Amino acid sequence: MILLLRWIFFALAILVVAWIVPGIFVENFQSAMLVTVIMALINIFIRPLIVFITLPINILTLGIFGLIVNALLFMLAGYVAPGFYVDGFLSAFLGSVVLSFLGLVINMIAPNDNKD
Repeated sequence: MILLLRWIFFALAILVVAWIVPGIFVENFQSAMLVTVIMALINIFIRPLIVFITLPINILTLGIFGLIVNALLFMLAGYVAPGFYVDGFLSAFLGSVVLSFLGLVINMIAPNDNKD
């Protein structure tokens, strides 16, 4: 139940990103939910491999290259998800930065399911 609530919050965050950042378009809430699921799958399966491969560049740039990786994975979600469009790299970069900030806010607000 908590996972579904968090996914709804992230879908709303994706709608906010599409509203704020020019060049990002989401057709409806169902598309935003699908983008949330696709981005979760990308972050689970593809992101660790890409981060491992780009680790030397990331170390040399003191982590700044991680922002570029986030933008590229955001663009990948735009290519895969129907109803979600990202115009170019700059839109993807700004969208990933705004979504990261909103994700930070969601993680502070939404209840955690950790049993400490």
